Amino acid sequence: MRILFLSDQYWPETNAPAIHVRARAARWVAAGHEVTVLTSAPNFPEGVLHPGYRNAWREVTEVEGVRVVRVKTFITANEGFLKRTLDYLSFMASAFLQGLREERPDVIVATSPQLFTPLAGVLLAAFHRVPHVFELRDLWPASIVANQALRPGLTLRLLERLELALYRRSTAILAFTEAFRADLLRRGVPPAKVHVVHNGTDLDLFLPGPRDPDLLAELGLEGQWVLGYFGTLGLSHGLDQVVEAAARVRHLPVAVLFMGAGAAAAGLKAQAAARGLTNIRFLPRQPHERVPAYWRLCDAALVSLADTEAFRAVMPSKIYEALAMGLPILFVGPQGEASRALAAWGVGEAVPPGDPMALAEALARWSVDPAVAEARRTAASAVRPTFGRGRQAEAALEVFAAALQVFNR
Repeated sequence: MRILFLSDQYWPETNAPAIHVRARAARWVAAGHEVTVLTSAPNFPEGVLHPGYRNAWREVTEVEGVRVVRVKTFITANEGFLKRTLDYLSFMASAFLQGLREERPDVIVATSPQLFTPLAGVLLAAFHRVPHVFELRDLWPASIVANQALRPGLTLRLLERLELALYRRSTAILAFTEAFRADLLRRGVPPAKVHVVHNGTDLDLFLPGPRDPDLLAELGLEGQWVLGYFGTLGLSHGLDQVVEAAARVRHLPVAVLFMGAGAAAAGLKAQAAARGLTNIRFLPRQPHERVPAYWRLCDAALVSLADTEAFRAVMPSKIYEALAMGLPILFVGPQGEASRALAAWGVGEAVPPGDPMALAEALARWSVDPAVAEARRTAASAVRPTFGRGRQAEAALEVFAAALQVFNR
């Protein structure tokens, strides 16, 4: 099968979409398929080009057998609704124009959360007369409303119409959660069109193991019970309450390790400094291969989402990473897909969002009772094999093949 995949982020960027697309594309190539990824020059999330790359109109390379076509875009940091929208629109236009030059594929896949990449995918699929698969990573524009980056009004109504039009024009939709599928069915998308393929992670890279004593000493975490939050420090993650909870347990040997960047990073650092907290560490984003060493320093993983309706359907990718490391998960967020899954697997505890006292109590309880975390660590190890990238890559190929069959009827 010849696959053309549109994603505005790709390796060597290390956010979830970039890693996710790269991991599956390499597996598809290894299985004998031809894969081309249309993407931009790596710059996420700071809006700064990675060393060795340029923002060219067209640059073709090969990575792990995957043909990578990078196109020119408006580069900006991952903050500010208007600038990010210009970034999205520029990638849509460049990807469409450069996609016209590509040899006719068998299937075109475009990934969300923003809608402009799938729009380019739908247009290219019409030009090449091939099926389009919409990979649904998040419900957009509902998620940007949840982030308070967009208010109800004309713009929202137009985006919602575009969203439904893209669902209609796609041959198949590959949804990451059952909640996404339920939302689409509620809005009239035919059930046969929506396929659920759960996210996963690299089980060969993310392996449990002993703590690195040198790294532990470097970060001053010896003798500490460590809660790790690794990923985007965004406004939608409700991380202010984590700082407040850390202040409430400052008398205990408990430390919080933040690793990542994002629009909320500066505010969180200022908040911790203003409180004089010494039990919080902030680390910049690390190379993907180095992340497991930091996870091994942790006793539990934190997954945090703001309390909004849109996030009830979300299953954050860091959950799979933590499970692969055999870590129990402390979830702060609305009741929904993620909280139900963690309860079913027996791997964690859900804490109400916006309640730093409840979070502090959970931290105190987990840190003084090793049996609680150990039972959940055992449960995490039991479900770990379920979420390998290999399984996910195979399931996605089945969706592509089904779309091709439907299209050719």
